[in-house]
Amino acid sequence: MVIGYTAGVYDLFHIGHLNLLKNAKGMCDKLIVGVTTDDLVTYKGKHSMIPFEDRIEIVRNIKCVDAAVPQYDMDKLTMCKKLGATIMFVGDDWYGTEKWQKYEEDFEKEGIKIIYFPYTKGISSTKITEALNAVRK
Repeated sequence: MVIGYTAGVYDLFHIGHLNLLKNAKGMCDKLIVGVTTDDLVTYKGKHSMIPFEDRIEIVRNIKCVDAAVPQYDMDKLTMCKKLGATIMFVGDDWYGTEKWQKYEEDFEKEGIKIIYFPYTKGISSTKITEALNAVRK
C-alpha cells in the first residue's frame, strides 16, 4: 500500500487545494493530509480566518482524503516517517527553493519521494482574503 502525505493551512479552501488533493490521491492508495493548527499558523506570522477545528473537518470530509491529522510543526519528514508515507506531495511554487532542495536530500535518504504538482495559477487564500477585505470596505 502506497501512503501519501501533504500538508497545508487550508484556510478559505479553494480549487487549488482540491486540485492538489485529487491529483495526490490518484498517485497513492491512502492519502493523509496534515492541517496546520492555529498556533502554527500564528507562528508563521499569519492568522487563519477559519478555526482549525473547522478546517480539519472540511478536509476530513473531502472524498479523496483518507485521513486528516493536525500539523503541529513544520517537520514534514518526521510526520511522513510516523505515518509510513513514501510520497510527499507539494505545490510546485516551492520547487527549486533552497528549503525544498534540502528537504529533497533528507527525504531521499529516507526513501520518501517528493512530488510537485502545478500551482493553480491566479488563486490563493491570500488573494481571496484581499478580495473579501476590498469588498467589505
